[in-house]
Amino acid sequence: MLKMVRILVILASEIILVSILSTSGLIQCTREDDNRDFVRSLDLNVMGLKKEKLSHFRIYWHDIVSGRNATSVQVVQPTNISATGFGIISMIDDPLTEGPKLSSKMVGRAQGFYALSSQEEIGLLMSMNFAFTQGKYNGSTITVLGRNIVLNKVREMPVIGGSGLFRFARGYVQARTHTFNQKTGDAIVEYTCYVLHY
Repeated sequence: MLKMVRILVILASEIILVSILSTSGLIQCTREDDNRDFVRSLDLNVMGLKKEKLSHFRIYWHDIVSGRNATSVQVVQPTNISATGFGIISMIDDPLTEGPKLSSKMVGRAQGFYALSSQEEIGLLMSMNFAFTQGKYNGSTITVLGRNIVLNKVREMPVIGGSGLFRFARGYVQARTHTFNQKTGDAIVEYTCYVLHY
């Protein structure tokens, strides 16, 4: 009988211990603030974000599709034939320079893709980061995503974000074709950028 009492006492203490541990586990898994929404407001000053400023700059985008050192490579060829090239997708790693000549100072690279996305006109969906490599903005990026009707004199696309010094960026770019070589397909495009950032 004594042996049976010992077994019952041990069993009861194990049940109590397991019960305590599982209860404390539940308490540890829940917090007082778990009832709030998943979104909360933050103070910009606490994050080190001071006054918002507007930056304006002009760069030249060199889209090189010809030769051994092409910076734009077609990755998707559509199965249908279209006068507008509808369905073609090209990946880019295009130089960004201060002036229109490729030999002028390189300030970064445009990395991303463009897709011929219109069946009615030569229209591109542009998705690219301007990754800066010089001066104050070295390591910072802005992200451009938008519609580019190539034959329009001026094309406007939104800046939808950025990183580094362009964190929380928003704004727009205006693209103007500087030169287009019909024989090679190479293009130089002037980008005028207006970017709000902290």
